[in-house]
Amino acid sequence: MYYLKTYPVSFFIIIIICYLSLFKPPQTELDSIPHIDKLVHLCMYGGLTCIIWTEYLYHHKTINAKRLVFAGILLPICMSGMIEIIQATCTDNRSGDWFDFLANTLGVIIATILVRYIIQPFMKKHIHKE
Repeated sequence: MYYLKTYPVSFFIIIIICYLSLFKPPQTELDSIPHIDKLVHLCMYGGLTCIIWTEYLYHHKTINAKRLVFAGILLPICMSGMIEIIQATCTDNRSGDWFDFLANTLGVIIATILVRYIIQPFMKKHIHKE
């Protein structure tokens, strides 16, 4: 219950990603753009990673690197892999795709760099004034 109260936005985003990953998406004009789904994957997992890190940094003045690497990097990547496996094995309207997994992982990596070098210093300066 502690994690749900401390990281509510992260849990909400995780639920949204799980739902979006398992329902049948409607056909749109955007489907004609090559690899648009990879951009969507990159943004979903990049956004999730940014939210996890930001909530963590907001609630903790000092950083536990092991915990942050686990929750802010490994958890989204593992979640991504599990969802791709579930799509491939448990749904008939979706398919698992290694390139989706790579786009998700790239989103996590880009977001980690963004948070580490832009958002974290900003929060340290303005929220956790030392």
